[in-house]
Amino acid sequence: MMNRALIGISALLLVTQAVSAAESSPQFDIVSICRPAATATGSTSRDAAACQRDEELAQRTLTQQWSQFNSEQKTHCVRLSSLGGSPSYVELLTCLEMAKRVGETPAK
Repeated sequence: MMNRALIGISALLLVTQAVSAAESSPQFDIVSICRPAATATGSTSRDAAACQRDEELAQRTLTQQWSQFNSEQKTHCVRLSSLGGSPSYVELLTCLEMAKRVGETPAK
């Protein structure tokens, strides 16, 4: 339990540094992201491969769209996507897209 917390904190610090140090999208370890999904189901070939495809697509999309998000959205979503374990491109992209939509919603 303590090791998992330390790993999560370390990952969060690295990701936060990556976002604040440069205006480029963060770099995550896709193999580490997808390994737990594969071992949890017992089927390593299909689930790990599907996870990896999803993460790679999200990474490409995120790299292309990174400049469309403001600093507040980036910082918030990078932190949120890193909670509870390995950060995920899919989770980060989803968070950023939702944050952007909320920012575009007209006030009533």
